[in-house]
Amino acid sequence: METQKINTALVILNWNGVDWLEKFLPNVLLHSKNTNIYIADNNSNDNSIEFISKHYPTINIIKNNNNYGFAKGYNTALKDLKEKYFILLNSDIEVTNNWINPIINLMESNTDISACQPKILDFNNRDNFEYAGASGGFIDFFGYPFCRGRIFNTIESDSNQYNDSTEIFWASGACIFIRNSDYWLVNGFDDDFFAHQEEIDLCWRLKNKGKKIMVVPESKVFHVGGGTLNSTSPFKTYLNFRNNLYMLFKNLPLIWLIIVIPSRLLLDGIAALSLINKPEPHKHIFSVLKAHIYFYINIPSLILKRLKLDNKFLLVGKENISIIFKYYIQKKKTFSDL
Repeated sequence: METQKINTALVILNWNGVDWLEKFLPNVLLHSKNTNIYIADNNSNDNSIEFISKHYPTINIIKNNNNYGFAKGYNTALKDLKEKYFILLNSDIEVTNNWINPIINLMESNTDISACQPKILDFNNRDNFEYAGASGGFIDFFGYPFCRGRIFNTIESDSNQYNDSTEIFWASGACIFIRNSDYWLVNGFDDDFFAHQEEIDLCWRLKNKGKKIMVVPESKVFHVGGGTLNSTSPFKTYLNFRNNLYMLFKNLPLIWLIIVIPSRLLLDGIAALSLINKPEPHKHIFSVLKAHIYFYINIPSLILKRLKLDNKFLLVGKENISIIFKYYIQKKKTFSDL
């Protein structure tokens, strides 16, 4: 099918990212013909808007009136867009020739496919997978995300070992293709997540509706990573721990919920001790404690969210293993070892 007939919106969420836009926008425009390109600006106070208006007058600008983070930022920006497909693309990504067609063609061939991602490689180490997605996202019994090509901080080199297009559990928010209708079928991202793991929560809710999430490695992009919040940020630590608990509480079937949540609270406490190697470790350890406090405070609202969702037991990409046990005890460091 000719993808130029497909109605596609490519939306880049921006917050004070004029340097990334200057670096990567020319490449995006070169390789993204026949898409409507939007910059969704989260109330930047740099000169992002002026830069786009001056140098790229054909790009559509959506102005959010606050920094809503990733989740609400995209929800606000996408609410009035009518295109059949959304491509949500981080501003720190280099796309490649023909990166759109293979994914749109696959989604056109099967209406059960709600979302897809390309193969995501490291911009600065181009033979390696990139942390945020690699060649497709999975999740273990206790809710820990991992990827084909990345388990915890072990990053594999790409030797085409994961080049098959396959069903996965979650597609990376760094570069996710998603149907407009399916995005709103589950009410988009959860605003309360702000940033981090909201795409896993979104994909989980879609899979609970019987939808499929795919990776299409024929399409590939190169991601810098850490463009807004880097790995040393205590706020990032807080969001990752809090949002993972939010996601598990909302989406797990009840019989697993009563096993997983207490286990995770204990495992989080152990994980907090490992943060002593980070700069200002006391701030990161406090971030884990703060994440748990906010989780407890928000249990009533999470119960209300949970009551509105479907909960399915068997989902492709949700592995009934402990990735911690596999990785640290059995020393299985790569996805193919699992």
